[in-house]
Amino acid sequence: MNWQTSTVLITGGTGSFGKKFTEIMLRDYRPKKLIVFSRDELKQFEMRHLFPEERHRNLRFFIGDVRDRDRLYRAFDGVDVVIHAAALKQVPTAEYNPLEVIRTNILGAANVIDAAIDRNVTHVLALSTDKAASPINLYGATKLCSDKLFVAGNSYVGEHSTRFGVVRYGNVVGSRGSVVPFFLKMRDSGRLPITDERMTRFWITLDQGVEFVIGCVERMEGGELFVPKIPSMRIVDLARAIAPDCTLDFVGIRPGEKIHEVMITEDDSRNTVEFDAYYAILPLFKGMTVDGYIKRHGGQRCPEGFRFGSDTNTRWVTREELRRMIE
Repeated sequence: MNWQTSTVLITGGTGSFGKKFTEIMLRDYRPKKLIVFSRDELKQFEMRHLFPEERHRNLRFFIGDVRDRDRLYRAFDGVDVVIHAAALKQVPTAEYNPLEVIRTNILGAANVIDAAIDRNVTHVLALSTDKAASPINLYGATKLCSDKLFVAGNSYVGEHSTRFGVVRYGNVVGSRGSVVPFFLKMRDSGRLPITDERMTRFWITLDQGVEFVIGCVERMEGGELFVPKIPSMRIVDLARAIAPDCTLDFVGIRPGEKIHEVMITEDDSRNTVEFDAYYAILPLFKGMTVDGYIKRHGGQRCPEGFRFGSDTNTRWVTREELRRMIE
């Protein structure tokens, strides 16, 4: 992958991931053109001030919504790489507005796939979530559907060269809507609400997430669902790291929440290859066998019954590490 000769587009480009992706891509990879595609004109206006045109003449902004198929066809003209980060992701919002979330997360994904194939985009990588593995809420269910659509997209590209892949990871430190800004806001009150003292989550920084996505674009054959080996944390430890003097109020699990998250289920593990820093879940119907993939890329087969869960993880973030990550 030669980024300097590539035109890159990111959907949902004004979100937390999109801004960090733009920063790293402009600074370290210097693509021929980078297009920020999103539906919020105010966020694009604010982002233009972060990345002024006189310093970044390869940066473009494109107003549009992934629900709008025709707009995607226009935006993808001449694009080589698409990072699909646009989504409605708030769990309670999804439960109360199911059709809106379906239109963005599922039908929007289908539009991205069709536009990418017909516009001869070569690489498309979609961002997923740990909530898509054995989902219990609508947001997770829509992202599972999206994941399946992108993997299946490799089977009907026909004579086109488009390749589709997916990246699945956990909670992002400090991203919009995450628990860290909420705890920082609440700590002055002297009390922090905790859903359950047993709760664990996967943890990754924005920088790590962006670099992992870029690496997956470079290594993907098409059809893989990539999962980084990231550590787990206990929500109680996070609360203590942010506000050690606060009283913790245990308020119970909210609708649609799990005590622990899973990124690779026991059933998925049968078709998963393990590498030093990540896992690759392979498609079941593309003719991409585990043994053949290992011959081409290295790695090793996951053992029968393997499960990558936030509660059974072998790597844990300490309170001191959490403080450094938050800072």
